[in-house]
Amino acid sequence: MKLFSRTTPVSSLAGRPEHSPTSPLSVHAMTVAYHQRPVIWDVEYEAPAQALIAIVGPNGAGKSTFMKACLGIIPRATGLVEFWGKRFEEQRHRVGYVPQRESVDWDFPVSAIDVVCMGRYGMIGWFRRVSREHRSRAMECLEMVGLSDFAHRQINQLSGGQQQRVFLARALAQEASLYFMDEPFAGVDAATERSIVEILKQLKADGKTVIVVHHDLSTVADYFDNVVLLNTRIIAHGPVSSTFTNDNLRRTYGGRLTILEEVGESMASQR
Repeated sequence: MKLFSRTTPVSSLAGRPEHSPTSPLSVHAMTVAYHQRPVIWDVEYEAPAQALIAIVGPNGAGKSTFMKACLGIIPRATGLVEFWGKRFEEQRHRVGYVPQRESVDWDFPVSAIDVVCMGRYGMIGWFRRVSREHRSRAMECLEMVGLSDFAHRQINQLSGGQQQRVFLARALAQEASLYFMDEPFAGVDAATERSIVEILKQLKADGKTVIVVHHDLSTVADYFDNVVLLNTRIIAHGPVSSTFTNDNLRRTYGGRLTILEEVGESMASQR
């Protein structure tokens, strides 16, 4: 017997809840499976507009899979994903993505400024010359992440944290309305992390929505205003103040009490 047997096209799923066309991301009944085993299961989610959203959960919970499935990078077994009420293909220009650093081939012979200019291709068009205006905007984005002095440095000559910031600059150059970021703080030092957080907060102030796969539970309340607690299924989601609770964390992490107690104490001390 097959685990998944639905043959109805996702575009004609019956009985799906009405999602707001103003929501930057709406997910209905999304399941992703590898070798007939579900990695994420029957996910329902609607992202608020103009928010900083953390996706947290234990290793192997499906956080990166959720993000990639929303973007169509990996196939969905079932489900429907909409961006402002439309398919991703219709809204691609409004969506930016910062992948995990480990998933990128850093040996590709290209400079930092060239990588950032790739974020402008939706406006420039493929195989067309990058104009002075677009290159100037790309340089501004490098300045935002503190790397203007490294614009012509080969990408493989940069440190891990610098490489991460180059990809953040590429996303900024796209001038999207919704950003997906898969572990943007991984492998960066404390100063770089603080600078990235400030950029994320500025994006929100500019009306953007940012969805971030995040691992450090102790900084969730400081960095984000919304949270998704995920472990194969969505355990809870909503404002950090009401959702990021000890009870929900226990349900998500399955009884890893030591770290949860530490986070709980940290949260209590900040209130």
